[in-house]
Amino acid sequence: MNYRRALARIISETIACTSYFQPPVEGFRVLMYHAIGTSALGDTLGLFSLSPERFRQHMALLAGWTHGRVVAFDKAVKIGNGCRVAITFDDGYLDNLEVAAPILCGLGLPFTVFVTSEFVRHRKPGFLSPAALRTLAALPGAKIGSHGANHVALTQCDDATLRNELTSSRHYLEDELGREVRTLAYPYGAADHRVRDAALAAGYQLGACSLAGINAPERDPLLLARTEVVSFDSGRVFAQKLHGDWDWYRWRRQDPACL
Repeated sequence: MNYRRALARIISETIACTSYFQPPVEGFRVLMYHAIGTSALGDTLGLFSLSPERFRQHMALLAGWTHGRVVAFDKAVKIGNGCRVAITFDDGYLDNLEVAAPILCGLGLPFTVFVTSEFVRHRKPGFLSPAALRTLAALPGAKIGSHGANHVALTQCDDATLRNELTSSRHYLEDELGREVRTLAYPYGAADHRVRDAALAAGYQLGACSLAGINAPERDPLLLARTEVVSFDSGRVFAQKLHGDWDWYRWRRQDPACL
């Protein structure tokens, strides 16, 4: 794959997007992907499964982006000002290793995969197995975070179940990988102050919800907003999302920091 040629083509396709050439909104932007090339869990509308070609287009554009830096999710809150972008995946699909990772590693882009631990433990079809998880974690630039144990809405759990969802997932992943796991993405984006406090008590340092938009320096690190990327996002729309033109989606749901 000639990434320089692909990058040149993608940049030319975004010329019509005037805002792409203006300074983007500053802060920490977290991109949220799911499946790449296979069906996402419960995705009846096909929103959360991007084609490999569309994902490659996004990543080539991001690799050539001159308005900010691509950083690891677990480092971004410690890295200065300006615009920083982290790439994340939810659920732990096998295609994150087999399809997405070669594209990301080829472009030198760091990324984090938030894994549902019981899917791994029980070798759920379409998801990372224990061996695949370890292979993914060993790749340059790859990090593993928790997505809970059973992919349930944590706000609907009683206190005992909530503790188990958070602690058992982290401990299982740490045992498999032989390293600390301190980052979390809340399944379905379901978070509030009770869930946030439970995550802190369970040993997490960073947590990502599904509130749209970019994170200012004062944002609670356990309730970080993300920018959702869906299957029909063209190169132009992706550039707009990087710039902040779609951050108005934030107002479609209540901020978990207020719950």
